[in-house]
Amino acid sequence: MSKKKKPLKNHNSLVIPRPFIALGKAIQFFSTDLATQYVAKLFSTPVKVTIPDRELTMRNSAKNETLRLPHCEKDINVYVYGYSKVKVLMVHGWAGRGTQLYQIADKVLENRMMVISFDAPAHGLSKGKRTHMLEFLESIKEIDKKYGPFDAAIGHSFGAMSLINAVADGLKVNKLVAIGADNSIPRIFQYFVEKMELKPIISKKLQAITEQKFHGNLDSLTSEHKALKINIPTLVIHDSDDKYVNVSSAVSIRQNLKKGELLITNGLGHHKIFKNRFVIQRIIDFIK
Repeated sequence: MSKKKKPLKNHNSLVIPRPFIALGKAIQFFSTDLATQYVAKLFSTPVKVTIPDRELTMRNSAKNETLRLPHCEKDINVYVYGYSKVKVLMVHGWAGRGTQLYQIADKVLENRMMVISFDAPAHGLSKGKRTHMLEFLESIKEIDKKYGPFDAAIGHSFGAMSLINAVADGLKVNKLVAIGADNSIPRIFQYFVEKMELKPIISKKLQAITEQKFHGNLDSLTSEHKALKINIPTLVIHDSDDKYVNVSSAVSIRQNLKKGELLITNGLGHHKIFKNRFVIQRIIDFIK
C-alpha cells in the first residue's frame, strides 16, 4: 500500500480568501477542466496593493517613462533612478512593484551607480490584469534594448527567477544577484493548488494547458536548470525561514552555478531580507 503524499511545506504565508477556495471546490465538483481554467485565471492575476508611503520617494524622484512591449502589446512603467555610466537593473517579484527594493536602490545611488527598474505588466503603475513569466522576460529584453547595457542585475523572488532565465538566454550583465528566487513553475502550481484545497490533478492539468498555450515545457524555465548556462559571478541570497520559497531552491541553484556564491540568512523571511542592512551592503560589495 503506497504512503499518502505529504503536503508541500513553506508556503504557509500564502493566504487565499475562503470564497475563492469555496468557488474552486464547487467548480471542481462538476468539472476538473473548468476548475483548472478557474485556477489559471486566479494564478495569473497578481494582487495590486496601494504603494506604501516609504516607496513614494523613489517613485516621485525617479524619471517615470512608458515602454511598449511589442510582442504582448502592453505598456509598462519604467523608473530611471539617478544618473551614472554604471547601470543596475532591478526586477521585483510577483505582486511587487518597481519601487519595492527602494532600500537597495538608494544604496546603489549612494555608490555612484544608477538604477533602472519597472512595474511588470499588471503590476504597479503598469496596465493590465493578468501576466506571466514570458511577459516578465519580454520586459527585461525590451528594457535592455533601450536602457542597457547593465553592469549588474538584482531580482527578488519571481523577478530573480526571471533574471536567471534572461541571463541564461543571453542578457549581458557582469554580476547577478538573486534574492529568494523561485525555482520551478510546476512546483509553484502545486503549492497554489494545495492552498486552493483542490485535487492534485488540477496542478497537472494547469501545467498541461500552460505548456500548450506557450508551446514549451515549463521545466525548461526551472532556475536550477538555467543556472547551468550562467557563467558570470552570481550571488544567491535566501532566508532559512522563507515561507514562500523553500531555502532548498537557493541551494539547488547555487550548486549549478559556475561562479556562484550563497548567502543564507535567518529570521528575515521572504520580504524583510531585501530590507536588511547587512544583506544590502553585501549586495553592494558584490556588484561593485
